[in-house]
This record gives sequence, structure tokens and C-alpha cells, in this order.
Amino acid sequence: MSKKLDYSLLELASVREGDSISATLANSVAYAQHAEKLGFKRFWLAEHHNMEGITSSATSVLVGHIAGQTNSIRVGSGGVMLPNHPPLVIAEQFGTLECLYPGRIDLGLGRAPGTDQITARALRRDSIGAEQFPEDVAQLQHLLGPLQPGQQVKAIPGAGTNVPIWLLGSSLYSAQLAAMRGLPYAFAGHFAPRLYREALRVYRDNFQPSEQLQQPYAMLAIPAVPADSMIEAKHLTTTSYQRILALFRGQPLWMKPPVDSMDGLWNAAEEAGVKDFLGLQVLGNATDIKLQLDELLSDIQVEELMFTVDIYEPEKRRHALNILTESLAND
Repeated sequence: MSKKLDYSLLELASVREGDSISATLANSVAYAQHAEKLGFKRFWLAEHHNMEGITSSATSVLVGHIAGQTNSIRVGSGGVMLPNHPPLVIAEQFGTLECLYPGRIDLGLGRAPGTDQITARALRRDSIGAEQFPEDVAQLQHLLGPLQPGQQVKAIPGAGTNVPIWLLGSSLYSAQLAAMRGLPYAFAGHFAPRLYREALRVYRDNFQPSEQLQQPYAMLAIPAVPADSMIEAKHLTTTSYQRILALFRGQPLWMKPPVDSMDGLWNAAEEAGVKDFLGLQVLGNATDIKLQLDELLSDIQVEELMFTVDIYEPEKRRHALNILTESLAND
């Protein structure tokens, strides 16, 4: 890597098959604390609903919990799915978080519901679609900014906190909007790798400076399976394979132990689909991952990498961060 990048983590608070949600969240706290010790910049949680095996649905609650159990790492949403929520509620929640943990809170926003249509209706925002996303973002910026004379609707707490807003996306739409609004942008390469080059190029080429950001700031999220050897990493990644396969089949998304072989667990079409889903995955030891990251970054420009690390054993998952940090260290 030609320059030092910041590096961060995305967390789904994934439940191991047979574990309790309480144990899962305790493991997420320990994971965040270890990341903080190693110098990771951010720890983001993703909003999902009605998905057995993923427990980050009450995203702002978990952001507060993780922030309260750490000291310096930035904690935020990656992201809040804005069509599910009135902007005023999100401004109040994240304004409160910013007051509790000054200078440590990020508000990443997505325009998908993060769930199926039946659940989206259960969230009581069925009349509000993604088409209102730009207006909702603008309203959030207004509510988190300084109070204006005669302003009737105020986020208390929230007004004047200027919580940093990020736009998240897996297509060109949010890249264009982030560029137009002068906001930082994160591309979801951890599950939708196909358009990452185009989206990052659109964002950088069209960026317009704003009060929040004078220069473009892009982040790429990718899956990683760091291990002591490539053989072990290939074994550990079968946990991800099984979970994505379950996603494709509409089954619960429990994290399952790694297996020696996926033969008999998937067919050829499913194997191709899962591996396409993980197209940007890096894996192996520190040297392996560094070489893969060098190749990935050779034709794109980003300021930060965000990793998803799906490893079944909590201890191995924390150890994986040591390996990842080694691979990201300066030459």
C-alpha cells in the first residue's frame, strides 16, 4: 500500500448457532475493545430487521452500549436505514449519543429498508420510500446543524451537535448524492462488490466541498478472514459460506462452525453466487492479506478500509484483528 490508510470494522452482532443474544452482544463488546487497543478508527453497526442470527436491529442502542464500553474508538451506524425512521427521531437519538460521547459518534445512512417488505410495513414507514431519501438526508443535516431563527421543529438533543453524516451505498445513486452534498461516502463492497470502482470514481469526480467536508473522503467495506495461514483461513471462511448460502435460501442466518469441505452443502450455482457475493474478500496471513490489499488498491483511491470479519470462534476473531493490523502496518 502506497499510503497509510485508516482502518475500521463493521459489526452485525451475529449470533453463533446455539448462543444467546446476551452472549453475542458481550462478544461484540470484547471485539470492539480489542479493536480499540489495536488502533482501529471506527466500529460501526448495521441495521437489519427480522433476520434470525443478526442482532443489530436496535442500532442506536448498540452504538451507545459499545461507546460506553470503549474510550476512544469512533462508534456509529453502518448504517441506519433512513426510510424506516422519521429524521427527527434519528436526529434526537444520535444527538443524544453525541452529547454522551462527544466527538466519537458517526451517523451512516442507507436508503434500503434493511429487511423485507412485510417487515418494512411493520416498521410503519410503508408510505415513505427510498425516493424521499435525499429530502430526509437534508432534513437530518438541518436538524443536527445550528438552530436557525424561527425554526419550529428542533432536535433536542441534536441541534448544533453536527454529528458527521455518511452516505452508504452499493450502487451509483448514493455516490452521486454524497458527492453533490459534500459528504463522506462508504461503498458496501462486503456484499455488493460489482460496482465499487465505478461508484468510487463517480463520487470523487463529482465531489463538491461542503461545510462538513472540504475534500472527498471515501471508504470501502470488504470481507476479511485473517488467520495464521492460508490453509486455516480457507477453513474459517466456510462459516461465511454457510451463512451467505442460508441468506440465498431464505433460512436463519446463524453463524455455524467451519467445515472441512462445502461439498454436498451447496450446488455449483450456489457456490458461484456465494463466491461472487464475497468477490472482494481478502484472506490468509498478514503477508497474504497485504498482497491482496495492494492489488485491490492499485486502481482505486480510498481514504479508509472497513472490514467485516465473520469468524465463528470469538477468540479467533479477536486474534484475526492482530493479523489484520499487521498486514496494514507501514512497510
